[in-house]
Amino acid sequence: MSKLLIIISLLMQVAACGRDAYFKAMPAHARVVILGDSLTYGTGANAGEDYPSILASKTGWHIVNAGVPGNTSANGLEHLPAILAEDKIDLLIVELGGNDFIHQLPVNDTAQNLKAILAQAKARKIPSLLLAIPEFSPFGAAIGHLSDHPIYQKIAEETATPLVEDVFAEVLGNNALKSDPIHPNAEGYRAVADKLQQALISLGFLAKH
Repeated sequence: MSKLLIIISLLMQVAACGRDAYFKAMPAHARVVILGDSLTYGTGANAGEDYPSILASKTGWHIVNAGVPGNTSANGLEHLPAILAEDKIDLLIVELGGNDFIHQLPVNDTAQNLKAILAQAKARKIPSLLLAIPEFSPFGAAIGHLSDHPIYQKIAEETATPLVEDVFAEVLGNNALKSDPIHPNAEGYRAVADKLQQALISLGFLAKH
């Protein structure tokens, strides 16, 4: 089977995972690392109100919040080797790209950085999940309409990585869920955690209770 057919087959199975989950459910003690920026760190809410902390309480997983405010995809790639060198990782969730868009960095560079992150995880046989981030649009944020940047769909297809879409786009498109134009508030982060939890269940990473 060609590489293209393998990728298409995997994506079809992931797309159908709401019916027949493709990935194996991880136990309560699983170690999950979320590599991200201020959206993962929890800027805009109090300590413990970030979505990794909420997700940890919902799943029982040991979730490492590797979110650093201001981080670009290049920063995430730079920090990744030290993170991967630590204890065994059962799942890597990647939430990066927002600062690249804000600073109008070359989209191709962002794509290459994200693909390199996913490739390093794959080389260590660590399952990965990609979180889509909306395109930077002050006008869209103001009128409550944001869309995920198309770069994520392309990366997911090229790397056969499961993609979680419309999470931050929906939350950051709702003024009631934001602490400022680009960050959720506590309620917003809870909504992110809820949406991510449902996606993890659909993908099969998390068992239904």
